[in-house]
Amino acid sequence: MVRMNVLADALKSINTAEKRGKRQVLIRPCSKVIVWFITVMMKHGYIGEFEIIDDHRAGKIVVNLTGRLNKCGVISPRFDVQLKDLEKWQNNLLPSRQFGFIVLTTSAGIMDHEEAR
Repeated sequence: MVRMNVLADALKSINTAEKRGKRQVLIRPCSKVIVWFITVMMKHGYIGEFEIIDDHRAGKIVVNLTGRLNKCGVISPRFDVQLKDLEKWQNNLLPSRQFGFIVLTTSAGIMDHEEAR
């Protein structure tokens, strides 16, 4: 079976492992988008360190979990969001004003909504 959205699969496995109380989770296959997304999550303290394992195929990532993650997911299909519409998306997606992050893929790389401003 072909994986339709690799990032959605990775975030779903992180979410499930976090809910089950696991300390580590194995994500496969590995992609640059997943690595950058996990780097943003690690920068904000939602997950611990991660290690990329090169198996000469698609690769794997071992992520250490900290127990601070409530929920993470993908918005699919990927919508084009302009800077003036970002406030509306924040109100629709985030639970409160200073709680949570929206991670955006931009031409300048993958970043959270505060850094995109």
